[in-house]
Amino acid sequence: MRFFFFLFLLTQMSFSQATLENKIYDAVDVFVANPNVESLKKLEIEENKFKAKTKPEFLALVILNCNKAYFENQFSLTNQAISTYEKAWQLFQKNKLANYDITEYCLKPLGNLYTIIGDYDSAENTIKQYFFIANVDGNQEQKTSAILNLSNVYQSSGKSDLAIILLKKTIATEKLTAIQKGILLNNLGTNYLINKNYEKAKKVLEISIKLLSGDKQQSQNVSNAYRNLSQIYSQEKNFVLANSYFEKAKLEFEKTKNQAPRKIAKLFYENALLLFEQNRITEAKLAINEVYKALIPNYSDKKSLLPDQKSLYAETLLLDILDLQAAVLLKENKPKTALESYKLSFYIEDLFQSLLVYENSKILSQIRSRNRAEKCIEIYDYFYQQENDIHYIEKAFLLSEKTKSTVLKNYISQNRTISKEEKTVLEQLQNWNNIIVREQEKLDLADISKINFAIKKQNELMLLLKSIKSRSTILSDENINLTRLFQKLEKDKATLISYFSGAQNMYSFTLQNREIKLQKLEKANQNGSVIRKFITYFSDANAISNDVSGYNSLGNQVYKYLKLPQKSANKNLIIIPDGILNFFPFEALITKKSTTANFAKMHYLLHYFKIGYNNSVSFYLEEKPFQYQKETILGIFPIFENSNLELAFSKKELENLSNRFEGKYLEKSEATFNNFKANATHFSILHLSTHASSGNIDEPARIRFYDQEILYSELYNLNINPNLVVLSACETGLGKLYKSEGAMSVARGFQFAGAKNILFSLWKVNDYTTSVFMGKFYKNIESGNSYFESNQQAKLDFLNDESISNAKKSPYYWSAMVYYGTLENKATTNYWLWISVVGVLMIFLFWFFYRKRY
Repeated sequence: MRFFFFLFLLTQMSFSQATLENKIYDAVDVFVANPNVESLKKLEIEENKFKAKTKPEFLALVILNCNKAYFENQFSLTNQAISTYEKAWQLFQKNKLANYDITEYCLKPLGNLYTIIGDYDSAENTIKQYFFIANVDGNQEQKTSAILNLSNVYQSSGKSDLAIILLKKTIATEKLTAIQKGILLNNLGTNYLINKNYEKAKKVLEISIKLLSGDKQQSQNVSNAYRNLSQIYSQEKNFVLANSYFEKAKLEFEKTKNQAPRKIAKLFYENALLLFEQNRITEAKLAINEVYKALIPNYSDKKSLLPDQKSLYAETLLLDILDLQAAVLLKENKPKTALESYKLSFYIEDLFQSLLVYENSKILSQIRSRNRAEKCIEIYDYFYQQENDIHYIEKAFLLSEKTKSTVLKNYISQNRTISKEEKTVLEQLQNWNNIIVREQEKLDLADISKINFAIKKQNELMLLLKSIKSRSTILSDENINLTRLFQKLEKDKATLISYFSGAQNMYSFTLQNREIKLQKLEKANQNGSVIRKFITYFSDANAISNDVSGYNSLGNQVYKYLKLPQKSANKNLIIIPDGILNFFPFEALITKKSTTANFAKMHYLLHYFKIGYNNSVSFYLEEKPFQYQKETILGIFPIFENSNLELAFSKKELENLSNRFEGKYLEKSEATFNNFKANATHFSILHLSTHASSGNIDEPARIRFYDQEILYSELYNLNINPNLVVLSACETGLGKLYKSEGAMSVARGFQFAGAKNILFSLWKVNDYTTSVFMGKFYKNIESGNSYFESNQQAKLDFLNDESISNAKKSPYYWSAMVYYGTLENKATTNYWLWISVVGVLMIFLFWFFYRKRY
């Protein structure tokens, strides 16, 4: 009897399992037979009922989600499509499933969607992962597809040179069919077009058309090639040929039925752009409306000229068309409506930021905002000139500041509030990224399987981080409080100058006496050469000494150009640099020309103001109490004795510091990165006297410890909170420059790690003069001066030191070190704290005795 009962249970279990698997496939079949938004909602309800336990059931759920994501994308539900593909991928990996082409039906479309929303790092990682699989399996078709998609990522993220190298190498080395070669040549032509190499672009696009035209299934790619040719001739102002090629593109496009809404929208966008270039505004507006109709469900231009913000979502084409609409509105002399269009673009940009995980993708999103922000500032300036309403200047200033170091600012802010789980995942994600960078630096000797394994781990962590973030509260982006800012400037007796470096113009915002003054400087592409020429004086120790007169003259010219104050009751000057000004020694500018060759007697801005810097006004406004009241130093002095890296005067620096301050001084073989990490959280000042490098376009900035070089990004996870970090090393403030974010430097690495105040260098510093400067800097700190004052006074002391030769008093030697941080010192902070405490205590005692008496 028991045997039959057991057999009955087994049969029932098998039947229920088979039924669940069938139920899942039945649900997919019903949905695919009639896909629409309503049936999609029904499918989601059904899916929530399915509790898979076996591999066939999990595979059925993977297939359900891949189908669901495909149609979500068709319905312009981009974010949902990404999440659904990610869910399918997670299920496939977690349950170690097989017998399904996860690359074709999940990873390829997911990688493309990442590209569409600007998540270029995720796109690149996803594509590289399925390229590795295709390469191992010898699947040429999927390899070619991966190369094509990867080149699209490079193209979209500003790496068209890298895309060209990749495509040319693939065409030259891989065994390709005529169709595959034609598709890759089409993409190569697009990248030549972006690089404005029009003749090469024309040549490869014509070849691509010949290879693809014979295949009816390639009409989409042929259309793309014709559209590229149209763009080239539009750039060359040959609109007859541009229009002719675009008509051919439309005919080819129409050969493919049931095109996806995004592809339809892109065709109309490119048509609108072409019409706008020809000043055919009415026709351009009609094409713009067609883009909205394709991308936004239930859109109607009868309700409003612009789409409703609630209907917008993270989609780069929507960004492009809103920016184009703004340009059209400006042509029609409707600047206020143009501002509304730009406002919607910024809203979409914020949506992108909330979706992105990787630092690089977030920075690229910010860069995309720069041209838009510049145009808005120009409009605000125009309205101010017309109406004399200061609110326009305030809006321009707030918008400018929103573009400054946003990624760094948000990271620091979120790091204080995110969960321990999220922080751990972020740290692991960064560690795997560092492993990838390290391996890639080996070039031809790089271990591809090791890189792929790291990418796989990164992808897993990225998906996990997204699921954690979806459960947490997203931080709101608060505007700067201008009243609080003016109050702080008054308290600090400070003037603040913030620069905005645009593609066309540079702007300066000067804040003092509770007023904001906006000044439009000369065109950025004209003045940039003057600023760069001034900076070149600091690329070589002898450049200034060999041309003192030229330096004096140019230094004064740049001082006037940058609209710096000549005289002010405020002797503290805070500068928020932007663009190339991040590499600029403002203290060394010449306020008044002279013929003297005596460096100590020149008229430097240093003599008139105490100068401090910051990444953005938000950083200046953040008043954090000092972690330590007593100054103790953790000193890192590798010295590198008996090697070509030896820092002989670093010993003098070490002796000077150890005689002045208590602390722990790690020298020679003790100055390792692990020893630094183990001790970094216990001292008020972290002082690193060593070598550093700014890197270049391909290689990241780094700093050297006794045992190893550390990439700037490897500093992110230190989680330190010192009063001050001093980087007594070369080029610690230099690195790959992003206008919106600043330099990807060693200094930035320490800021990510938690450094509030930081002193670092802008070029290759001299070992001897740096040790002398540091001696003077710390002498001032020992005397009770703030870090801000100590930096300025050390430079004046250096110039007034008769034991230093005139040649060594060149600005090259004393102006390299710049200070980013608070103007306060510990004594002041403590003083006001005690006043507050005593005040509160007195109020309490008065209330207590008053109550007792009555």
